[in-house]
Amino acid sequence: MLVKAAINGSRTPKEHPSIPVTPQQQAVESAAAVAAGAGAIHVHVRGTDGRESISPDDSARALEAIRAACPGVPVGVSTGAWIVRDVGRRFELIQAWDVLPDFASVNVHEDGAIRLMRLLIGKGIGVEAGVWNAPAVKALSDSGLAGQCLRILIEPGEKRDDARINLEKIEAALGLTSVPRLLHGLNGSAWDMITLAARQGYDMRIGFEDTLWLPDGTRAPTNAALVSAALSIVEIAVRER
Repeated sequence: MLVKAAINGSRTPKEHPSIPVTPQQQAVESAAAVAAGAGAIHVHVRGTDGRESISPDDSARALEAIRAACPGVPVGVSTGAWIVRDVGRRFELIQAWDVLPDFASVNVHEDGAIRLMRLLIGKGIGVEAGVWNAPAVKALSDSGLAGQCLRILIEPGEKRDDARINLEKIEAALGLTSVPRLLHGLNGSAWDMITLAARQGYDMRIGFEDTLWLPDGTRAPTNAALVSAALSIVEIAVRER
């Protein structure tokens, strides 16, 4: 059962002073998360201006710094459409990557997602197909690419009750699809989804991208603290099986 650390997302230091923005900060947070038990890192790369980026140079700096701090640990990046809204330009930048991530997340519902998945697969980059709802599952299935994905990210939403309902619909749409699944929530649903993932044997994701708060409601000091809390939930779930 993989626990992946999503160390920053689109958040900024205004939300939490420990949000890692520079490659060095990302490396430090990643190393601590791995020491706490994370088996992979997901990072939203930043440019020198602190804004999200998918440029080859910015991606290379982040990947090299994190890999130096976490040798042998898979590192993935975001390709969210909001980072570069022009689809053609987004493809140009990703095509130009020469320092490659181990994997990249693609939100299946976004414009150009299927084409982008093919581009990543062609470059030898693992694809995490992010599905937010049942129609996204159908689009992934219709593409014929599901079996070539590294895993499917089940991302059912932020509100706890709504996320549970949406999760059931996504799982029904996935059916017996054998591709590994990673379940994660966001903000209000983060810990609920971690608990469900632990009970169902799914891979999971936690970190500042998904929540700034520990299960007891206190503010998390680091990504490592969030990873440790997730692993405690996994331990309880395993004992209860």
